[in-house]
Amino acid sequence: MVLTGRDPERLHTAAKEADALSTAAFDAHDPEQLERFFQQLPGPLDHVMITAGGPSYGRLLDMDAAQARRAISDHMVLALEVARHCAGTVRPGGTLLLMGGTGARRVRAALGVAPAVTAAAPAFTASLALELAPVRVNLIAAGFVDTPLSARLLGDALDARREELRAMLPIGRVVVPEDVAALAVHIMTNTALTGATFDVDGGQQLVG
Repeated sequence: MVLTGRDPERLHTAAKEADALSTAAFDAHDPEQLERFFQQLPGPLDHVMITAGGPSYGRLLDMDAAQARRAISDHMVLALEVARHCAGTVRPGGTLLLMGGTGARRVRAALGVAPAVTAAAPAFTASLALELAPVRVNLIAAGFVDTPLSARLLGDALDARREELRAMLPIGRVVVPEDVAALAVHIMTNTALTGATFDVDGGQQLVG
């Protein structure tokens, strides 16, 4: 396992917890740094999972062109750049696994380009699956997951959101990173899966 990210200290901590083989600290949104990472790999990869890129919310009419391009690039363009490198790096039958969300499927005000990116992601994934075959491409679409990112976004409202979800979700608890990880491992190891979108939201779309 090779972990990547921008913060060397956080990578070091995560690598210890995950028993990773190595780490690489770089900005995945920088094409030159991304290319250098793939070129320096010692051999082919079994699987690649992209988790870079966070939510970018706000009123569409308040976004300038640069902000809109950056919000789209954080997801679609980055995934495309990684896919190009996977074509010659990931072994046949391996996986390129993308991360998306379910929250913007229901259009509301001030979600920025998130609803458009969310709607496009399944078709984008399926197209990549056809072009990258026999490398498999799939998408995980997560609802609320109790992560440090969620804590930063919600601030003092985090505990209230947790309680709300525990009472509302059919599973009776909040989705945690381990739930997403378990789904990712299943997708990576089941070689019949490609071009598909897999939701992990505890039934959130059914009730709220």
